[in-house]
Amino acid sequence: MAKIFCVANQKGGVGKTTTTVNLAAGLAKVGQRVLMIDLDPQGNATMGSGVDKRKLELTVYDVLLESASVAEARTRSEKLIDGGCSYDILGANRELAGAEVEMVELERRERRLKQALAVVDAEYDFVLIDCPPSLSMLTLNGLCCAHGVIVPMQCEYFALEGLTDLVNTIKQVKANLNDDLQIIGLLRVMFDPRITLQQQVSEQLRAHFGDKVFNTVIPRNVRLAEAPSYGVPGVVFDPQSKGAQAFLTFAHEMVDRIKVM
Repeated sequence: MAKIFCVANQKGGVGKTTTTVNLAAGLAKVGQRVLMIDLDPQGNATMGSGVDKRKLELTVYDVLLESASVAEARTRSEKLIDGGCSYDILGANRELAGAEVEMVELERRERRLKQALAVVDAEYDFVLIDCPPSLSMLTLNGLCCAHGVIVPMQCEYFALEGLTDLVNTIKQVKANLNDDLQIIGLLRVMFDPRITLQQQVSEQLRAHFGDKVFNTVIPRNVRLAEAPSYGVPGVVFDPQSKGAQAFLTFAHEMVDRIKVM
């Protein structure tokens, strides 16, 4: 049975997509069977996984509207196979923006992804969902099928404010739509230990959330930032970089964490 995790934060620009694709690649590299789902109409996780979103015949949009199954719509990038970090990709493109409007009148609109994933559940160890930075019908579909939420965040003041909103959202979804939902952990990303404020915020997170804060810290790393322009995760683009090594460490931590779930 796959463990399904949303990578979510209602604040934009905090590294959700970078976290999703690099964690997927890292988990694949340590021998896990992974499906990465792109629920953002921008399709950045799709492109960052080596798939051209403009050439996709079937996407997560078709799955949500029940015109295709996950097995029919998923794909796999040749770049990832060559890089030794291959995982399945349920991609997205701008068509997905229309799903918001089209799903409003549909039955089971917030549980469509959950039902679609139930068919392929046994084929994966991990399903990672890259959510858009808003509480939309797309994000709601992700949260309704997830066992937990991974929250990437920068150690800055405004990030703490956004975290409060996300925690409230998760509580509401847990109470009304998904009893299993919980925050699996907070991942500190783009971390620079030379900045005093970041150290202080990191300590506050530890004090308040305790073991909900992942031990792994993802450093600010130029190789992670460069990787999307080459259409591969940083773990594949430069495996020896500090950022790639941090995500491999994070992958091991995730495997260990689900053993006690």
